[in-house]
Amino acid sequence: MRIVMKFGGALMDGAERINNSASLVAESIIKGDEVIVVVSAMSNVTDELIDMAESAKLGNMEKVRERVKKIEEYHLETARKLCSGEVLTETESKIKSLIEMLTQCLTGVFLLRELTPRSMDLIQSFGERLSAPLMRAALVERGIKAVDLTGGDAGIITDSNYGNAKPLMNLTEIMVRDRILPMLKAGVTPVVTGFIAQDSNGVITTLGRGGSDFTATILAAALDADEVWLWKDVDGIMSADPKLVPEAKTIPILSYNEVMEMAYFGAKVLHPLTVSPVQNKRIPIRIRNAFNKSHPGTLIKEKPDMTKKVKAVTAINNVSIINVGGAGMIGVPSVVARVFDALAANNVNVIMISQSSSQADISMVVKKSDLEKALKVLKLEFRNGEMIRDIYSIPNAAVIAIVGEGMRGMKGIAAKTFTAVAEAGVNILMIAQGSSEFNISFAVLEEDMKKSVEAIHKAFELDK
Repeated sequence: MRIVMKFGGALMDGAERINNSASLVAESIIKGDEVIVVVSAMSNVTDELIDMAESAKLGNMEKVRERVKKIEEYHLETARKLCSGEVLTETESKIKSLIEMLTQCLTGVFLLRELTPRSMDLIQSFGERLSAPLMRAALVERGIKAVDLTGGDAGIITDSNYGNAKPLMNLTEIMVRDRILPMLKAGVTPVVTGFIAQDSNGVITTLGRGGSDFTATILAAALDADEVWLWKDVDGIMSADPKLVPEAKTIPILSYNEVMEMAYFGAKVLHPLTVSPVQNKRIPIRIRNAFNKSHPGTLIKEKPDMTKKVKAVTAINNVSIINVGGAGMIGVPSVVARVFDALAANNVNVIMISQSSSQADISMVVKKSDLEKALKVLKLEFRNGEMIRDIYSIPNAAVIAIVGEGMRGMKGIAAKTFTAVAEAGVNILMIAQGSSEFNISFAVLEEDMKKSVEAIHKAFELDK
């Protein structure tokens, strides 16, 4: 089998966990499988890099250097626990060289007092670039030939939308196959940085937070892998966030469509775009627990398991609702277009939309961090007040979604959902249903999120 294995930050956090991850790779290689490894940065390192970049922009370079030193010491300490001799010398040299480059990048931000999206991508990239040599060292210590590569080195080419780049799949497939297949043929295991790629000019880009899963499926699609194994520190995808519903259960099987809906509406196990590269090639994805490898986890494939109509209830918090309305909107097609064009031009992503049947009101959900900007943009766009008279917001909201392909065409799902929420004493602020009919989503006050999720989970017996 040809397997792409991805290891998240929790599984790369220190020598003990990296050794455990390396043993899972070695186990498959010994069985005769070809393995392509994708790694995230150590836990919290990416957040630390972002904070340091912001601090450098504000002129706090002395503290930044102290924090860089701590990152260097932790990675070097980990290397010394993982390997020895020539392998250790090589690994230490790579880490020191990367730390020197990171310091130069942060110094540049400090001197210019400017932090562009392109610079931020470069600075964020050091987390994965520091962790990949550690995984490579752990594999080499086990007698496995391995080489560490950035996503760009591996052939992943994206557009230049820094911070949230999208792969150019036609070009990426050619480049990845050209670079990775000869390695596999020679018995070498590639260890590829997740989250990082490069544009057609060779400039480092990132795929958005959580993008290491996306890296894994991009490589799998390009290499026609048999499966993708996303190793986590949980048993699989749950029927709800266990922090909200302690009784939540692992879902054995999900379809590509179901998991995409869940990821979009708050399930944090996967990057929302993870499924897209492998869907057309029908390459299955397995979510597995690196600390409980006997557990089957969650299998993601083309066809859904129809034994349960509703599979999961998910939630997004830290969002706000914006309502725009006015009698002047009725029957005027351009108004809706102007609303969304104005928001799009200012990089405000709309998470959910609902429109009244009279066409006199539109409700939208946006990230709370975008609320102030969105309100300013809309008030400026419709400043004459002829079409839209009312623009107001509900700042603290949450979006709840129920997901399941078995919902399609089934009567009573919505009624059961909203009855459960009403009996929990929750008022619904807005409702939307996708045309696919396997998602119903609605907004509530953020303070009502937990009891809404609990009520729906219990109503559909998702704990059984």
